[in-house]
Amino acid sequence: MRAFDDATRRNIAEACASFARLPDEAAPSALKRAAVVLALTASRDGDDTAFLLTKRASHLRAHRGQWALPGGRCDAGETPVEAALRELDEELGLRLAGADVLGTLDDYPTRSGYLITPVVVWAADNAAIKPNPDEVASVHRIALATIEREDAFDFTAIPESTRRVIRFHHQMSLIHAPTAALIYQFREVLAGRHTRVTELEQPVFAWK
Repeated sequence: MRAFDDATRRNIAEACASFARLPDEAAPSALKRAAVVLALTASRDGDDTAFLLTKRASHLRAHRGQWALPGGRCDAGETPVEAALRELDEELGLRLAGADVLGTLDDYPTRSGYLITPVVVWAADNAAIKPNPDEVASVHRIALATIEREDAFDFTAIPESTRRVIRFHHQMSLIHAPTAALIYQFREVLAGRHTRVTELEQPVFAWK
């Protein structure tokens, strides 16, 4: 268990600082930039540190009803960190500052043409969470202990690709890449491992 306190914040910030991201030039330049947030806050019972996972609104044009980390496309002139903080405010009403950012993970290229930068932030004021119904159907607190279980993730194969498909098992649901890949890398960073996830495959339904 990782208590939601200053010691955990420092430990996670140190783990993120020790992680060497892949260089920017390693990613295809033609992809559209996007950012998502691994927002760390108190778990439902308040005893553990958790991250926020959303279920997208059913009326959205793309990826409706799917599990997702808060985030979206970068606006013109925005850095991924700026986009991540803006999207967190727009989707969940959490207004954080640069001082709340603990680090960034590897950019993940998607089949649909985006390059996603995961941004890790510390959301101390978790009482301020107010999901925007235009974008978010529900918001869930996933304790870090959940993703640190040995059986939290598995890998499978599909005939359409030679790459492994990653799956995160959550509440009788399967969460796929890119979301599962980004959460998996965060789990590995917490354990001090520099595990790459850019080659982990998405299911075919997420290719569009």
